[in-house]
Amino acid sequence: MGAGSGFGPANLPFGVARVPGHRGPRVVVALGEDAVDLLVLHRHGLLHSQVDAAVLASPTLNLLLAQGPEVWRTVRRAVGEVAEATASDLPAGALVPRSALALSVPLAVGDFVDGYGGIHHATAMGQILRPDAPALQPNWHHIPVAYHGRSGTIVGSGAPIRRPRGHVLVDGAPEYRPTDRLDFEVELGYVVGTGSEPGTPVRADAADDHLFGVVLLNDWSARDLQAFEYQPLGPFAAKSFATSISHWVVTADALAPNLVAGWTARQDPAPAAHLRPCRPGIPDLHLEVLLRTGAMGRAGDPGVVVSRVDFAEAMYWSFAQQLAHVTSNGAAVRPGDLFGSGTASGPDARRQGGSLMELTWGGTRPLELPGGEERRFLRDGDSIVLRGWCGGTDGAPKIELGEVAGTVVPA
Repeated sequence: MGAGSGFGPANLPFGVARVPGHRGPRVVVALGEDAVDLLVLHRHGLLHSQVDAAVLASPTLNLLLAQGPEVWRTVRRAVGEVAEATASDLPAGALVPRSALALSVPLAVGDFVDGYGGIHHATAMGQILRPDAPALQPNWHHIPVAYHGRSGTIVGSGAPIRRPRGHVLVDGAPEYRPTDRLDFEVELGYVVGTGSEPGTPVRADAADDHLFGVVLLNDWSARDLQAFEYQPLGPFAAKSFATSISHWVVTADALAPNLVAGWTARQDPAPAAHLRPCRPGIPDLHLEVLLRTGAMGRAGDPGVVVSRVDFAEAMYWSFAQQLAHVTSNGAAVRPGDLFGSGTASGPDARRQGGSLMELTWGGTRPLELPGGEERRFLRDGDSIVLRGWCGGTDGAPKIELGEVAGTVVPA
């Protein structure tokens, strides 16, 4: 059941949705074109675990995450057994068409840490913003640089993105106005499952015990607001207005066959001992960005692909190293915390840029779109769709992350 799908038995991502005929949201697992209602399996004794029904009738995955890896894996194995059955062998209501679900944001994010781990993105941004200085700051190769974002403005795929207002430098003076340079950023979001204890750092070689899975993440950015505010304390209002994530959380177990060492095998200089991972930990994902302008219309129009990026080529720092750095001072993480990877870009900014800032080189080289339109930055009515997957070649099953989409609406 579900074989040949990017949401097949090798994947089984978790989400939260309202199911027709039932009150309130509940935890579901995608299986092909359907979803498995875990509460139905639980009521028929098919989960083979001690997980309480209240955990599965929750509006987020947080209660499930707090149960720990043994429970997550037991539930996933039970759904795997469902995938081997025929529909007629399953309890009524166990399978629901995914198209019938009302999906919601799958997490109650306590802390959101957004990294800057993409080497090509960080280099390009330095070259654009500081052309007369080294592209990378002296600390960049030593620690996975990051900042804390606003968890309260994390939204799910499909939520509209209102153009933010903020302070923009105009003719040498700051002016409060809507941004003219609205941008996207392609990222992977790492979801913390098992938390850590305050005062107890987590070494990179122990990070696997704390990762539940991943989502696609769009770190919307207002570049003109960012230019005025980012020195000396970094991003704030230019980033905090909205961050979009995909609805399905693909588990670390599903990604495990598709992990590579990537840049972590050749970091120079070698990071400190607590930041050194002991195994490959970069998902070998393929990412693409679709832009659909207001002029292109909506119904059935997939938009135009403006960028394709290989995540393993883009990321210098891994989640394991991010987690080790965040907790290195004794800070703790909790179930549902979210780590943004940093923008994923390839070495060719014109074709592999993870943002319009790179694709148009700061707005100096506009994108030429079908129908004669151009884009330097996003206009009202524009939609951005991020997609990601791994596998699918040489007989390996395809693992899809789904998509995260957002449409810009006026300020």
